[in-house]
Amino acid sequence: MLESRGEKVFVTAITVFLILFSIIAIIPLLSVIATSFSSKSAVDMNLVTLWPKQFTFDSWKHIIDRPDLWKSFFLTLGSTVIGTVLALLMTALFAYPLSKSEFRWGSVIMVGVVIAMIFKAPIVPYFLTVRSIGLYDNPLVLVVPHILNPFNLIIMRTFFKQFSKELEEAALLEGCGYFRMLFQFVLPLSKAVLATLALFYGVVLWNQFQHPLFFLQDPNWFPLQIKIRQFITDDNVIMAGAASTSNLNYNERTLRAATVIFAIIPIILVYPFLQKYFVKGAMIGSVKG
Repeated sequence: MLESRGEKVFVTAITVFLILFSIIAIIPLLSVIATSFSSKSAVDMNLVTLWPKQFTFDSWKHIIDRPDLWKSFFLTLGSTVIGTVLALLMTALFAYPLSKSEFRWGSVIMVGVVIAMIFKAPIVPYFLTVRSIGLYDNPLVLVVPHILNPFNLIIMRTFFKQFSKELEEAALLEGCGYFRMLFQFVLPLSKAVLATLALFYGVVLWNQFQHPLFFLQDPNWFPLQIKIRQFITDDNVIMAGAASTSNLNYNERTLRAATVIFAIIPIILVYPFLQKYFVKGAMIGSVKG
C-alpha cells in the first residue's frame, strides 16, 4: 500500500524526533559511564564530557571489591526472581477463574479489582497494615506486597478470555480439571502475556525504593537501590575501605558513577531481549474487555 506524501512527511518527522530524543536521553548515561572510567584528577578538573579522560578501572575495582554492594545486589536479584515467579503464579490463579463467564462472583470481584487499581491505599494505613502482618524490617517486604497487581491481573484476564471455549470444553469432557487445564494447556499457550507481565513485575521489583525505605531499618537487608542512595548521599559510606592516601586514582564522583552503572547493567542486558513484549503488553489488554 502506497503512502501519501503527508504520511511520508509525518513518518519522517516522527523518526527524526525520536532519534533526537534518543540522543538527548543517552547523553547523561554516556557522561556517567565516562566519569566511572576516568581518573580522579580529570574528574576534579571537570575535563570529562562524553569520553573517559585518563582511562582507568580503579573506580570499578573498588566498587567490585565491596561485599556490602554485592550483598545488596544478590538480595535484589533474588527478590526480583522469586517475586516475579510468585506474582505470575498468583496473577494466573486469580485471572483464570475471573475470565470465565460462568464464575458467579466474577463481575463483583472485577469491580473491586478496578477500584483497587484506580484508588491507591493511603500511605499511613498501608504502613500500619504491612507492619501488623510482621513485614516490618523483614526482607519478605521486598516480595509479598508486589505479588498481585490489579492492572496486570486485568491484562492476564483479558488474554485468557480469548481462548477457545471449544478446546476447554473438549479437555473437560476428557476428565481434565480446571487446575490441570490452567497449568497444562492455558499457561503453555500464554507465553506472550507471561513474558510481558514478567517484565512488568521484574522492573518494579528491581527498582523498588519506597518499600525498603519505609519498612527496612537493618542495613543487612538493604536492597540495591537503597545501597546506591547511601553511596550517593554519604561520602563515608562510598569511600569505606579505601586507603587513606593521596595516591588514589578515584574519588566520590567516580565511585558514584561506577555504582550507578553497576546497578543498571542487568536491566540493560535483559531489556533488548524483552523489548518486543512491551509492544505486545500494550496491545494484549485492548482486544477484549
